[in-house]
Amino acid sequence: MKISVIHFSGSGHTKKMAEAVLSGVKRAENCQSSLIEIQGTDISNGRWKNDAVLAELDASDAIIFGSPTYMGSVAAQMKAFMDATGERYFSQAWKDKVASAFTVSGGPSGDKSNSLITFATFAMQQGMIWVGLGMTAINDDETNRLGFYFGAGGQALMEPPDEAPNNADKKTGELLGYRVAQITNKLTS
Repeated sequence: MKISVIHFSGSGHTKKMAEAVLSGVKRAENCQSSLIEIQGTDISNGRWKNDAVLAELDASDAIIFGSPTYMGSVAAQMKAFMDATGERYFSQAWKDKVASAFTVSGGPSGDKSNSLITFATFAMQQGMIWVGLGMTAINDDETNRLGFYFGAGGQALMEPPDEAPNNADKKTGELLGYRVAQITNKLTS
């Protein structure tokens, strides 16, 4: 099975969360994984285009999406990517692939739910199978301390810079990656 984690990261915080999600995916047996970062250079005149990335996602059994939450939604770069998948929507090329998401913003909430719901709606339109976090917000290790269920949420504190997101939020991302891998393994076996 193959799982791809695709994300955009404006200042590096979401990339740290993506790396944590990927480490959870890698814990699963018989799993190939890839970390894909959306690049601004792939956007020209407001349109995203990168056929190699789309081919890699086409070959994946699961796709985990990640974006910072900017102004209450996913970053424009991520939205440009999503809009560029119209051909896959019409052909239902991603139908029955597993999907999930994560996001990071400066505030504890920061309207991260809207970003996660945006990803879930996108995945449903693509015919994908959505996987949420699958845990409560009451955990001794502070995982899911921000209380999101559609996916993993992290907080990007500016001070100190190494706390962006903190270890509990990265652990939440890791648990999401592992859960997606476990469910994908069950569905593809």
